[in-house]
Amino acid sequence: MAHGSPTVDRRMARVAFASMAGTAIEAFDFLAYGTAAALVFNKLFFPSLDSATGTLAAFGAFASGLFARPLGGILFGHFGDRVGRKSILIASLVLMGLCTTLIGLLPTYDDIGIWAAVLLVALRIGQGVSFGGEMGGAVLMAVEHAPPKSKSFYGSLPQAGAPIGILLSTGAFALVNLLPNETFLQWGWRIPFLASAALIVIGVFIRMKVEESPDFTAVQAQRKVSRLPVRDVLVHHWKPLLLAIGGKLAEVTLVYTIIVFSISYATGNLGFSRADALNAVMIGSVCQIVTIPLFGWLGDRVGARRLYIAGTLLLTVMAVPLFHAMGTGSLPIYTAAAVVALALNYAMIFGPQSSLYAAQFPPELRYSGISIGIQVAAAIGGGLAPLIAATLVARLGGIGSVGIYLSVLGLIGAVSAWGMKPTASD
Repeated sequence: MAHGSPTVDRRMARVAFASMAGTAIEAFDFLAYGTAAALVFNKLFFPSLDSATGTLAAFGAFASGLFARPLGGILFGHFGDRVGRKSILIASLVLMGLCTTLIGLLPTYDDIGIWAAVLLVALRIGQGVSFGGEMGGAVLMAVEHAPPKSKSFYGSLPQAGAPIGILLSTGAFALVNLLPNETFLQWGWRIPFLASAALIVIGVFIRMKVEESPDFTAVQAQRKVSRLPVRDVLVHHWKPLLLAIGGKLAEVTLVYTIIVFSISYATGNLGFSRADALNAVMIGSVCQIVTIPLFGWLGDRVGARRLYIAGTLLLTVMAVPLFHAMGTGSLPIYTAAAVVALALNYAMIFGPQSSLYAAQFPPELRYSGISIGIQVAAAIGGGLAPLIAATLVARLGGIGSVGIYLSVLGLIGAVSAWGMKPTASD
């Protein structure tokens, strides 16, 4: 049936909505921990440590979730390439919801001592495994259902679910932050985590209404399903895998530096209130909901690979001035820098990413290839981002050194994207 017919348009609308909604819910769950790590977890789960060490410990537990994401990419990628995209995406959503809800029910250090931190890390790892399978599958459902000339745009829609998740997470914490500080520390912080249970039920219902990916259906019909897709990716497609990792590092490090480290830096070093720091991220996230699909749309017109290279080069040039601006101590300048970083530079890289990465792997290995690539990069870049940024600031003084770190990663990203296969739009 031709693209543009009512049936095809309805199917694409359903797929796009399901991909975006599911990713938004998973991102909300996963990023709620990051916000809580910056605001309260050092006090509630690592109180025996001094403030700076406790913050590093909370970020270390945050990083454990990102280090678990490659495991999720391998696990869910294997079954996504073996049994299909749809059922695996539903499973990842259920696992995320269970782990997030249990975090909201956890006793703190005052209740059970060190076991509180152990359980927190265990649940964070469960979140990481779930998220490791989510992003690759969600973007594949969108890209593989999309017509050839709109793959970058439709692939950007689940990506736009991520800032919706950031918005929901930071917005939820901004609301509970209105509670008196003692109440917030006692039980207010739990509300965003417990709200996850209702969101997961909605997300599963939406995803059950979506058809299986036509590309995977074709793989099954042609009996090309790989017995060990992860092995086949590592043995036969290691070069695009390495390029995917290198291309992803800059973008994922940028976003986690802004939404996790900069909030901690703004409240701890610049004297901003929690609400001020959260509002800056919220404004950037609202703008991203528009700019990520905009850059996805642009990727279909100028080429996803060309746009990706331009975005990473822009980061190479802009990173140092952006982070110098964030460290001035001026709230308007801090907010403007955070918005530019998230809504312009990050969106320019993130928007065309799905269609570019999907083009690097054959359909029978695509779930595994994309998932491993982006999740290994997330572990290296996102997992270490707050720790490296905090260490750079502590040793070198000033936040400008973080900009140099990101500028180097931007250059690595540009070189990696240049080495990738072009998409149909390039």
